[in-house]
Amino acid sequence: MSASAYRERIRPHIEYELERSAALEGLGNLSAAFQHLERAHVLGQQDTHWHVTVHQAMLSFAARHGDTKEAVGQLLRIVGAASKTPLGLYPSGNTGGANISPLKTLPIPSDLQILIDAARLESSSERIQ
Repeated sequence: MSASAYRERIRPHIEYELERSAALEGLGNLSAAFQHLERAHVLGQQDTHWHVTVHQAMLSFAARHGDTKEAVGQLLRIVGAASKTPLGLYPSGNTGGANISPLKTLPIPSDLQILIDAARLESSSERIQ
């Protein structure tokens, strides 16, 4: 699968989750806002650009809300995402927050798995043609 093709195919779904997060944060619903950041993380974690971008968004969120534990966790995760993702080393389904081990694999929600599979399939079919 072409990394850049997958990156572009998954982009609108990640951007949607980031936009939902921002909207909910603006309404003061911080828990739901962070859940959308976690969903963006699951969608983007196999692509270095998106993996790092989402962790940066989580870091910004933590900083805006004075969550030191989350901010420190995100700094560590940014380093990990930048250095490990290009090697294909990331725990599938991990939601990316500091409340969970950065090494723990989790099940991917079915709605997100459908989007990931479609982005992979479309990227693979572009290579075949």
